Amino acid sequence: MLPIIRSSVLFLFLLLTSAASAQEEATLSGHIRDAVSGEELIGANIYVLEAETGASTNAYGFYSLSLDPGNYRVVFSYLGYRSQTVPLSLGESRTFDLELEPEGVLMSEVEVKATAEDRQVESIEMSVDKLNAEQIRRIPQVLGEADLIRSIQLLPGVSTVGEGATGFNVRGGNIDQNLILLDEATVYNSSHLFGLFSVFNVDAIKDSKLYKGGIPAKYGGRLSSVLDVRQRDGNRKKFAATGGIGAIASRLTLEGPIQKDKSSYMIAGRSSYGHLFLKFNPNLRDNIVYFYDLNAKANFTLGEKDRLYLSGYFGRDVFNFSDDFASDWGNASASLRWNHLFSDKLFSNFTAIYSDYDYAFGVPEGAQAFDWNARINNYLVKGDFSYYLSPKSQLDFGGEANFYRFHPGRASGLGQGSIFNEIEIPHKYALETALYASFEHQPLRNLTLQYGLRFSAFTRLGKGDILLYENGVPSSPEAVIDTVTYDSWEKIISFSAPEPRFSANYLINDQNSVKLSYNRMQQYIQLVSNTTAATPIDIWTPSDPYIDPATVDQVALGYFRNFGQNVYEVSAEVFYKKFRNLMDYKDGAELLLSDHLETELLSGDGRAYGLELSLRKTAGAVSGWISYTLSRSERKVPGINEDEYYPSNYDKTHDLSVTASWKVNEKWNLSSSFAFATGRPVTYPASRYEYDGITVPHYGERNAHRIPSYHRMDIGVQYTPNKDPDKRWKGTWEFGAYNVYARRNAYSIFFRQNEDNPLQTEAVRFSVFGSVLPYVTYNFSF
Repeated sequence: MLPIIRSSVLFLFLLLTSAASAQEEATLSGHIRDAVSGEELIGANIYVLEAETGASTNAYGFYSLSLDPGNYRVVFSYLGYRSQTVPLSLGESRTFDLELEPEGVLMSEVEVKATAEDRQVESIEMSVDKLNAEQIRRIPQVLGEADLIRSIQLLPGVSTVGEGATGFNVRGGNIDQNLILLDEATVYNSSHLFGLFSVFNVDAIKDSKLYKGGIPAKYGGRLSSVLDVRQRDGNRKKFAATGGIGAIASRLTLEGPIQKDKSSYMIAGRSSYGHLFLKFNPNLRDNIVYFYDLNAKANFTLGEKDRLYLSGYFGRDVFNFSDDFASDWGNASASLRWNHLFSDKLFSNFTAIYSDYDYAFGVPEGAQAFDWNARINNYLVKGDFSYYLSPKSQLDFGGEANFYRFHPGRASGLGQGSIFNEIEIPHKYALETALYASFEHQPLRNLTLQYGLRFSAFTRLGKGDILLYENGVPSSPEAVIDTVTYDSWEKIISFSAPEPRFSANYLINDQNSVKLSYNRMQQYIQLVSNTTAATPIDIWTPSDPYIDPATVDQVALGYFRNFGQNVYEVSAEVFYKKFRNLMDYKDGAELLLSDHLETELLSGDGRAYGLELSLRKTAGAVSGWISYTLSRSERKVPGINEDEYYPSNYDKTHDLSVTASWKVNEKWNLSSSFAFATGRPVTYPASRYEYDGITVPHYGERNAHRIPSYHRMDIGVQYTPNKDPDKRWKGTWEFGAYNVYARRNAYSIFFRQNEDNPLQTEAVRFSVFGSVLPYVTYNFSF
């Protein structure tokens, strides 16, 4: 690791030295904010007409441009806001903050604006999708609840194994291969109610960004994607409230200044109450099914160069099915961030984060009553720096340390009559560290390059025992020959790896570009599951002497074009991913509360490749997108399918999504979405045999068959009775229907003996939603 550190330090020194020796320039820097709320705008565009160059604001609304002294016209723009062209004189470095006014209506006219609107073409980023809260609200969803996770499943390269499934899959990866961040804190389970809703309250979201490829060097720890979600800071100018009352859930968000224009707060709460309707059914009145979550954030401007943020999240799901079954799980996180400007060119962000995910289930009553619980905690500190050398070059660098504490599970009987004894799997501890540097520059007018290197290390720590197996192979519990005991903080095993990144953008002209990216990612903790769709009680486990870190190499090539005065955006990308050291389970594996977990797992390789097509209309009365993905995702694991490649659980050859929104007039907005996907792979019984009068199925090759194809259409109507700007209370009614033509999409196919003829086996289709789901929601603000 030391040679890497020495090389990185030398690299940074040479860059800073070359920047210092360059000609004297004036730096224009500042923050871009919303004029109504004072919120920083992420990704706002700054374009200098005379210099034909520009920049965009970072995740904290900050920008920096170094220019030769002179007089300039600078265009500030952001989608959905009125652009401003400001004449500025730069004799020396200066700070210029600006507030942009939101458009009164969805852009009904298209203006010819600066090149900054060609960002999809000119940016070095590829395989990246952004969704803001307003875009998410316009997509009809289950029971009218605006949902981030379901919305990104309509994007190219993103899918799910079925309705009611937890999480999402990106470019042939498992759900645990997605790094999900909420104000930089890790979210381990992104779903409520087993995937029907996500943990993200859209009223509390300012911005979300999904990286599917070309992942920047600052991110690490997962193989397939990064979903970076930022919470709203809160209104710095006046008190405001938003909320909604729906069929099964309601929400309320309060925000306002702590000190006007200096500090603000945001508190958002949401809770479901659908289980209350179960009281009207005598067979279900003893059941409880609900979720709730709370978002909170405060920020303080400490001076011209310092800003402090404190944010937190807490959410929980509770399931109680009479006395038969009980389960609950939840995420909790807290983050403290400090922005500091060392100079008008050097921006820094220091972060301390605590994250907790706990999950439990059990049987509350009877002789088989028991309680099982587990959790994973992590404590992270990091520092990120951005150095703006010139309008055509930027250096990002930083490092982080993340400490994990795994509690794999503890089970104990409840009551004196319980037949269960207490079982507890010992805690596991680990430390993950990383350093990174990334340099973006423009060696030619039409060529932009970005080089990045992340060096990560992972150390599994005691206190704990490690089992030794005969011949070093964890074939079965009977193969254990010895046990090695480690003291607290003693190193058990270490892993480290370089993770290079590279991106290139060749600008054919102002409307066309070709992009190329490569990234290697390393993942040191993995989710252990033997179900097609992961459940909240699946186990996160760290790398150890028998479980190697998983690795992926991904390359992507894309063509990007804007036309129609930047109203339309077209992209086509091809990608190839090569996985190594992926975990899969043995047939008949017992994973829960196993103190020999490594004996139930197998390790192998994987590959995923495909084509993604996207057409977006970003402005006008009608907006939306069409996305299509043609792809394959396969695994090759010794001991499964005769050591040949087989489809992964989330392999879907075809995936098509269409989303549209039509602003009819000031009061009415219509929206619709359609989704089609190839049925996911499934393993069917190939034969059966009888044992002691019981029919036992014998399964064939893994994932050799598929369930029927999936397709669904949703529609929605938004009605705003009064848009008088002088009226403080504003309300909007939303009506719609999910699965409008009542398609009975199969979540799974299972087999059972026919009740009338036990000698016959019948296939049964299980559907989560077998009918149309209408909804009505009232949203308000004041």
